[in-house]
Amino acid sequence: MFSHFLQCLFLLSAPGGSEWILIILAVLILFGGKKIPEFMRGLGRGMREFNDAKNNVKKEFEEGMNESKETPTPTPTVTTTTPTATTNTTTTTPQ
Repeated sequence: MFSHFLQCLFLLSAPGGSEWILIILAVLILFGGKKIPEFMRGLGRGMREFNDAKNNVKKEFEEGMNESKETPTPTPTVTTTTPTATTNTTTTTPQ
């Protein structure tokens, strides 16, 4: 059963030269020549924004890692208080 799945998976491959030509023709027919540059510009902007966001997250993560290495974590100080015993002494004076 699993080997059958692997065989089907290997039969699916990336499109070759003739398939790419058909895909490009289909895109030209569906979108027209004027819409494709706008679509590609939008795609480029989206990819650029994604890469900028990815780089910002990576930079912040690395800064956080460097910051934790540079500043040692303070050791917690534990203060203990010992209860003091209070004694009530009463003095009586003879009458």
